[in-house]
Formats: sequence, structure tokens, C-alpha cells
Amino acid sequence: MSENDDAGDSRDGGNEHSDTGTNAGADELTHTTAEGDVQMVDVGDKPDSERRAVAAGEIRLRRSTIEAIREDEVGKGDVLATARIGAIQAVKHTWETIPMCHQIPITNVDTDFSLGDDRVELRVAVETTGKTGCEMEALEGVTTGLNVVWDMVKAVEKDDDGQYPDTGIDNVRVLQKAKHRT
Repeated sequence: MSENDDAGDSRDGGNEHSDTGTNAGADELTHTTAEGDVQMVDVGDKPDSERRAVAAGEIRLRRSTIEAIREDEVGKGDVLATARIGAIQAVKHTWETIPMCHQIPITNVDTDFSLGDDRVELRVAVETTGKTGCEMEALEGVTTGLNVVWDMVKAVEKDDDGQYPDTGIDNVRVLQKAKHRT
């Protein structure tokens, strides 16, 4: 996929691009009517394109928790396998949780976990062929996958007061967004 310009993509959260590649002004937002009412954008006339988005994020954990994940010694089960399922499920259901997202045909989801000394990084790549991008699906996969990691390890991450002083989800972002007209 060669084009990184999603001019007119309906799900850029108001960051539409004009023909000059600049961000659209507030008076050009496509998710609101002239009266300020929220609306879903009609993408019916847009041509189908092959689209791909990659998002990433990380969860900070105690070093002992990372070691338990590595050794598959977490009481709830295989943390990364469970998080992978959660991430994929979230990608497929993004349209149900993000109000202005269209339901799109997901053609591929790839998840990649990396274990550091004190963190788990997750990258989610999503592919589709359709009329609108898939970056929200990739972001949804990352955030849910990391939330599943947290859920799986929360018993060992809590301190004596039942709090999570060393645990946090950080740096969630879109790394790549591409499209290629079919």
C-alpha cells in the first residue's frame, strides 16, 4: 500500500485533509451538521481501497510480573494468548464502541507482543478493503489487549493497599496508516 493520505476519510476524528494536505478547519468538520448535531458520515460514494493501520501501546508492570508472564506462571493462565484474543475481538467490534465508526470488513489482524524488563508492548496491525480507514480498529485492539494484560495480572500487581502504583498503560498511538486504491 503506497498512499498515506486519507483525504476525506470519515473517521479521522475531524482531522480531515483537504486537497492541499492541510487540516480542515472547524467549519469543515464532517461529523456535525450546520446546526452542530452529530452525524455519521456517508461513505457510500467513496471507492474501495486496501487499507492498513498499525497502532501500539505499552503497559508498565513490576519486573516480577514480567518474569511470571515469561515463565507462564500467572494464575489466571496464558496472559499473552488471552490478550491476543481480546485484541482481535476488540478490532472486530470497534464499530459497536466508537459511535461514529462504520462497521468495516476486517481482512486481517496481526498482534505482536514484546516483553521488556518492566513493560509489555503491543502492536496491532489491521487490514481491510473498504471505504474508510481502520486506525480506530487498531487503536481499539491495542487498548483492549493491554487492558486484558492488566486484568490477567492484577492480583500480582496490587500493593498491600490494593492499589496499582507500578502499573499503567502508556504511549498508545497510531504508527502507520496507509491506503491503496483497488
